[in-house]
Order: sequence, then structure tokens, then C-alpha cells
Amino acid sequence: MNLVESVRLGLRSLARAPGFSAMAVAILAIGIGLSTSVFAVADALLLRQLPVREQDRLVTLWGEKRDGSIDHWPLDLRSTEEFARESRAVQQVAYVAYEGAWPVAIRDGDRLTRLRRALVSGNFFTVLGTRPVIGRALRQDDNVVGAAPVAVISSAIWQSRFGGDPTVIGRRIVADEFNLAYTIVGVMPQGLEYPVGADFWAPYVPARLTAADDTTAYTALDIVGRLAPTASIENARNELTTHFSRDGTSAMSRELRGVAHELPEVVLGDARPAVLVFTAAAVLLLLIACMNVANLLLVRGLARTREIAIRLALGASRSRIVAQLVGENVVLALAGGVLGVGVSALAVRGFLWFAPADIPLLGRVRLDATVLAAAFVLTTVATLLFGIAPAFLSARANANEMLRSGARQSAGRGARRGREALVAAQVALAVLMLSAATLIGRSFVKLQREDLAFDASHLIVAELAIRYDRFTTPASQLPLVREVVEELRVTPGVQGVSPVVAVPFSGTGGWTGRARTEGQSAEDAAGNPMFNMDVVGPDYFTTFGLQARRGRVFTDEDRNGAEPVVVVSEGTARRYWPGADPVGKRLLTGATAADEFTVVGVVADTRYRSLRDAMASVYFPLAQSRFPFAPTRLAIRAAGAPADLVPTIRRVIDRTTPGVRLASAAPFESYMRGPLAQPRLNSMLLVTFAVVAVALAAMGLFGVMATTVRQRAHEFGVRMALGATPARIRTMVLGRGLAITCAGVSVGVIASLLATRALSALLYGVSAVDPLTFIGVAICLTIIALLATFIPARFGAHVDPASALRADG
Repeated sequence: MNLVESVRLGLRSLARAPGFSAMAVAILAIGIGLSTSVFAVADALLLRQLPVREQDRLVTLWGEKRDGSIDHWPLDLRSTEEFARESRAVQQVAYVAYEGAWPVAIRDGDRLTRLRRALVSGNFFTVLGTRPVIGRALRQDDNVVGAAPVAVISSAIWQSRFGGDPTVIGRRIVADEFNLAYTIVGVMPQGLEYPVGADFWAPYVPARLTAADDTTAYTALDIVGRLAPTASIENARNELTTHFSRDGTSAMSRELRGVAHELPEVVLGDARPAVLVFTAAAVLLLLIACMNVANLLLVRGLARTREIAIRLALGASRSRIVAQLVGENVVLALAGGVLGVGVSALAVRGFLWFAPADIPLLGRVRLDATVLAAAFVLTTVATLLFGIAPAFLSARANANEMLRSGARQSAGRGARRGREALVAAQVALAVLMLSAATLIGRSFVKLQREDLAFDASHLIVAELAIRYDRFTTPASQLPLVREVVEELRVTPGVQGVSPVVAVPFSGTGGWTGRARTEGQSAEDAAGNPMFNMDVVGPDYFTTFGLQARRGRVFTDEDRNGAEPVVVVSEGTARRYWPGADPVGKRLLTGATAADEFTVVGVVADTRYRSLRDAMASVYFPLAQSRFPFAPTRLAIRAAGAPADLVPTIRRVIDRTTPGVRLASAAPFESYMRGPLAQPRLNSMLLVTFAVVAVALAAMGLFGVMATTVRQRAHEFGVRMALGATPARIRTMVLGRGLAITCAGVSVGVIASLLATRALSALLYGVSAVDPLTFIGVAICLTIIALLATFIPARFGAHVDPASALRADG
């Protein structure tokens, strides 16, 4: 029998069992569809190459403290250039600003928007090996003091802001910072998302340095390099460690060691482990679906024993029987695969709808030829997994024995145990997936409910844009910020306002520093921990609802001419003055008397810069600020709904402070979406997969127990004729279902204890081997299994003994 004939007969046979066919196809469609959709995401984020040359040879490097207290320490420009000259492992060296893609105000006439700018070296794209779509890339002569400001833009901005117009080359975008009018010289290809979120790339030196020999300018850089042909990433890491420890370096530098990562790993960041977990979950779900269908086929094959026996007795060969059964399975797999593509399309659309916008490479996720080919492969694999063994098992039985024993042949102990083993395996995989989903879900809930240590309700975070072409120095900019703050303080509906250095959850975009205490030498101070630094107004602590734990907070008296003061957080106090009261102590940030500050108060550590970690902080009063910048972010407490106050804030700034505009303003809650977006997506997807897995496992258990009851109806009838009660029969069936479930749960819990350790990078506040989770999952699966077994058990308890004995006769 050829394949076409087998498929034709398979279609006819399946048409006679529409219920079975529909269930099998639906289960396969779910398994294949969800697996295909996850493959579409994995292909876009993990498998497809970035638009760079030999991406596996590209590395990014920075430093970290040997004691682990700081995991990302940038290099300055001089140190970066020295490493480039000395390195043998890194053949080509470029650099990128440590803060990554940072939002800047873009002025178009009187209209202000924000784009994320990445400052890079002139050879950045040469080292990456990336060619522009149109125009040219940056060059070395763009990255010198006095060079004309130029920029290359991302493909996404080219399409969204400029409509894909090829004449964009030569147009200008004016960054309000220092009034830099960048001329667009090129457009980069889609998928180049390093640093993550970059809308345009510009040369670092013209934006940061005003003179070639300026050694006072603050420069903080990460290295991007291409490994030499014979070098490894470990060689690059060791070379950077040696560079930090060379003669003549500072005490701080000698505390550092090199960190090196492959470029794709840095681009994907937190998304990489999540995608790997989703891929593993999709594979497990496909296995459960295939096991479920295999069980259905085994049950159907056993129900067709008499049909198969008659055909064998009439001369049909076993190979012909196997060919027909395989043909039926091919039809099921093809139907499931076709429907699965539709399920996959819906799943991908749902993923793109719920996925946070800042996931790198998200624009590449789609159902293309590669993904459809993967669906075909999954369909083929599913056919092999669920179709071959049941077909051979159904066709190999002895025809004479099948005809003599009739339907009860199907109740053989070996066949029944095989089906029960498949169900136990499904339960075990469901336990594994539900355990992972529970851990991830609990982590998300803990992160969502984490105490920020301040009152985030009714808070607005506003960003100011200053005309840097008119106000070129901090001395001219700071009065503008103070004027805005004073005007807003007396605005109806505003209960408090204060400048802040960074927007919430800014990570490396904030300002970090180190100080020393009185009596400490420079060498001793090099071992002091780093802390978050912020310049704030006297209303800052009222605005955030922060109470002084000791001492006092700032007042209007803390101005120029008064004693320089700071407020520290409990983490700073604990690390700089362990066991002592810090109030009245001196904190030194430099070598002169002007860099000495008296601690006047202590407040709680907050989670303003990082939701996962409460940071030690030091606060400086704006009125005494001597720092080389003007803070342009404001925290504002509204009396009512934050969104209702934004138009008023904009009008006050426009009316009272020429040279300053409101670039953006948003409720604090909107910033919470960023750090919660990836954990929320992780939780949602894994919970979805786990619910489907548990449902399939419950369906499998229900089917096996229902089949067992049908096959043992004669036995139950005999037992009841001999005095067994319906309760006894019901207990027997429930006990068997519970035994299958317990076997699966036991294996699943053991597997979970081993496998969930891989989730550690995605967890927060929950152990990967949390006993409460595994106990809860075991109880949950056991209850679901008992519910799935109850209906078959009830049916078995109502078998009529007389009818069962007559059927036997």
C-alpha cells in the first residue's frame, strides 16, 4: 500500500470517529502551535545573527570589584586608549558610553521630543562590521574635538520618524543638550540594537570633551572589541584584569578585575534566560501533547482489536494494517500542524501585544519561512512520537486470541500499564512546568509588592529641557532649575517638588560615587563602598514621604554660605560608620575643605534606582550644589490625580522660566512598568504553558481511567455480584488514579528540584528549591487528578452486575 492510499484510507477511518479525530487534532494543534510560536521568538532573539560580522568574535568588556560589591565599573577614555594599544587578545577596540542609550531632548523648532542617543567611538561600526542601509557609518575623524556633529540613525527611527525617506541623509536633528545640531549621515540596518534602545549613534568625543588635552572631563566607557583569531574571551578578560592591576594605577583600579561577555549576550540581557526557559517549556508541552495523543491512539487501537483481527483473519498483511494506521496518524499530524500554524499566529500576535517594548530585537519576531519550516519539522517529530508505536502495537497482536477473547483482550495488564505510564509521565512533566510557573509567578508578586521605602502614590517625574545654547555652564543652568522649583512649590495642586539626578529605575544611568571619612587615608578610602548620589531640594524628603530616622533632613537654611551638609541613608551609615551614630560625622568627597560635608540626618535606603535592590545613598542640597551639572529631573507630589496636574506644570514652566521647557512628565507608576515588564511576561507565559500542561495531563488521566473502567466492567460486575459495594469499586478506581498520579508527582518533584535551579537568574525573593512551592504543586496536581478520576470511578461504581455477566455470556 502506497502512502497516498494509506492517507486516503486514514481519512475515511477518522471520518467515522469525528469526536476522537477532533480531540486528537486539537491537542496536537495546541502543542505544535505553542511550540512554533516559541520557536519564532527564539529564532528572532537567539538563533538569527545580528547585522554584524562574525558576532561570536565580538566582546564587550568592563570592570567589577573583586569583592562583588560593584558588578559594572566603566573605564575612562585614557585607560580605554591604553588598553587598545596594549591588548593582544582584542584585535580591534571601540567603545560606547557606559550609560548606554540615554534619552536626550530633541528640538524641532519649538517642539520638543526625546530620542535615545548612544555615544560611541568613531570606529564603532567598523569594529562591529556593520554596513549602513544608506549613507555612511561614523568614522575616526568624526570623533575628535571640534569635529562637525554627525549621527547615524536606527532603522526603526528612519521608518517611524522619517517615513523611510532616502533623502534623510543631510537632514539635522538638534539635541538640546549643548545645542548640538547633528547632521544625519547614515541609517543602520534593522536588528542593530546595541546599546539596547538606541535611536541614534553619535561620536563620543565632541559631545563630552571641549579640548583634546582635557583630563578633568568625566568619561565612563565600556569597551567593544573583536577578538584576535587565536584569542578567547578568557584571554580578553585576563588582559583587562592585568590592565587594572598594572603599575601606577590607583588603589581603586587595583581592586577591579575584568568582565567580558559576548555581544549577543549583552544585547539580549535579561531576555536571554527567559527565552531559553520558554523554549524548554514549549518542548515539554509538545511532549505532553504527543503523549496524550499516543494514549488516545492506544485506546482507539485496543477498541479496534476485533476489526483488526477480522482483517488479519481474512488475509490482510500486518504491514498493510500498520500502513493504514500510520496513514491515519499522518492525517492527524498534518491537520494538527495546519491548525497549529493558526494557533501559532495568534500566539505570536499575543506575545507581541503583551511583550514589553524594550525587549531587544522584538521587531524581528514573525512567522516567516524559517518558522513555518520549524512547524513542519515539529509536525514530523510529533508523528514519529505519537504515531509509530501505537500502530505497531495495535497490529502485532495474535488474531486468533483477539477473536476468542473479544473486547476484553484490550484489558491486558501490559497494555494498561503502558497507558498508565504515559499518563504518569504527563503528570511528571506537568508538575515540572507548574513548579517553574509557580516560582516565576511568586517572584513577580514579590517584586511587585516590594517596599520602595517611600510613598510612590501621587508622584510625578518630570524632565526639563534647558536651552544649552543660551545657558552653557552649570553656574547659569542651576538658577533656572531653582526658579522652576520655586514656581512649582507655590502652584495650586502641588504638595512638594524637588530636583532629582535620574529618572526612577535608571540603573547605570544614575550617579554613583565614593567618599572617605575623617582620618581615612586615600588608600583606606579606596576600599569604601560605592553609593548612589543625588542633588535634591529641601522638599525632597516630604515629596517622597521619607522620614528622618536620626537627625534631620534639609531645610531652606541649607544654602550657599551655610555649613555644607548631607543626608545619608541607613546603608551608607552602616558601611561608613559601623556601629556608630553618623549624625555630626564628616564625609569627604575630595581633597579640599570645600569637599567636606557634615552628616545631619539619616533616612531609609530606597529602591528609586533599582527595584530589586535598596541602594545606599548620599543626598546633597541643591542650594549648596558645586557639582558640574544641573539636575534636570523633578519629582513632584500632586494633591490629586497626577495626570491632571501635568498641563498646569507645563503652563507654569512656559510662563515663568524662559529657556526651560517641560520635555516629559509621567506618573511614577508608569516607570514601574519597566522593571516589572519582563517578570510579568515571564510569569504570564509560563503560567499559560503550565495551565495547558495540567489540563492535558488531566485529560490523559481521565481518558485512561474511563477506558480502564470500560475494560474492567465485567470484573466490577463479578465483584459486585459477590458482595462488593459501589463505594468499594469507586475506591478501587480512585486509588488506581491516585497511584498513577503519585508516581507522576514523585518523579515530577524530583525532576523539578534538579531543573528549577536553572531559573535562578529569573527569580526574586524565592528559592529555586522552595519547599512550599513543591508541596503546593503536588497537592494541586493530586486534587486535579482526583477530580479527573472521580467521574470514571462513579461510572464504575454504577455497573449493573447482571448486565455485565450477560455481556460476558
